[in-house]
Amino acid sequence: MTTKKKGLNTICTHAGELKDTAFKGAVSPLYMSTSYAFEDVEIKRYPRYFNTPNQVALSKKIAALEHAEEAMIFGSGMAAISTAILAFLKAGDHIILQRMLYGGTYHLITEQFEKFGIDYSFIDGSDPAAFEQAITPATRVVYIETPSNPLLTITDIKAFAEIARKHNIVSMIDNTFASPVNQNPIDFGIDVVIHSATKYMGGHSDILAGAVASSSENMERIFQLAKNLGGSLSDYTVWLLERSIKTMGLRVKAQNENAQKLAEFLNAHPDIDQVYYPGLSTHPDHAIARSQMHGFGGMMSFELKNDINASHFQKSLKLIKSSMSLAGVESTVLSPTQTSHALLSEEERQKQGIRDGLIRFSVGIEETDDLIADLEQAIQTAKKQQETVTSH
Repeated sequence: MTTKKKGLNTICTHAGELKDTAFKGAVSPLYMSTSYAFEDVEIKRYPRYFNTPNQVALSKKIAALEHAEEAMIFGSGMAAISTAILAFLKAGDHIILQRMLYGGTYHLITEQFEKFGIDYSFIDGSDPAAFEQAITPATRVVYIETPSNPLLTITDIKAFAEIARKHNIVSMIDNTFASPVNQNPIDFGIDVVIHSATKYMGGHSDILAGAVASSSENMERIFQLAKNLGGSLSDYTVWLLERSIKTMGLRVKAQNENAQKLAEFLNAHPDIDQVYYPGLSTHPDHAIARSQMHGFGGMMSFELKNDINASHFQKSLKLIKSSMSLAGVESTVLSPTQTSHALLSEEERQKQGIRDGLIRFSVGIEETDDLIADLEQAIQTAKKQQETVTSH
């Protein structure tokens, strides 16, 4: 007899939950202790070992969502990224990465790996064949991010995973922009899935966390490094994150719907040069996105016409917030050249296609008509400001 697989919202709500056996409460109890007994116990629990009751329970929920054997949670997305990558590399090894990456990941590689004696190569674009051509006898890891930050490039996950497996290389993906609601890379053969859980898993702009999901064998290797690096998460934040994930399916699906409508509105707008959203049929990777995503996500980017100042536009928004992060229930915007990719050189930003007029838009759950009205009035206000400047 086979057990019917639970649906997404059921997994979000119930997978890995702790039972309140003392008082029968409806939510998981919170165990705040940082010190546990070591005699006559089945498990010697210690927060830095990622095995407190709340840590273990939440890890089971995330593993279920990503169709993985096991998972771990970390103190930040960068703690998850750095630990996962370094767990499979040593001096003399080589890693290949997609150039279009989250700025923090790019900086980790370019600023730190030389001192560790680890070689790296960045690949322009998202063609899996380009990754294969860059493989050397020392290559141990290949790393992608899809959809990418900030231009929403889509990489063929299955083709990428097949190349990595063919060469006995560990494949990793940053799945933050998609979330487990919209994309499950392990189903396509990816070895290690990484998240900034600050984003869609947290979803309310009040939690800092990271997550990694993979096979039991890979997670054991990651754990052995993680316990030394110390990137564990406080149990109170763990408890808050579990609470947030319960509504992730509902939140992300609402953001998907809003983002599609807003992308279509912006794509047809005369004052917008370009819209980057995989749900648009005009997106060059739309077909690939349809083949591997359940929804196209709440993230997009767009470029204003040259005669509209990006800063004036953002300051003119009344409902949509200017914010450094993303994926909260509230809609936010930022300029990648001023924030997430500010530390890249002008030459590197141009190479990646990140121009001054580019706006990254994290779509929230507000009413679509209200968001459209706010975008329209901000565009018109910024145009008038520019006309005033020009006339003087």
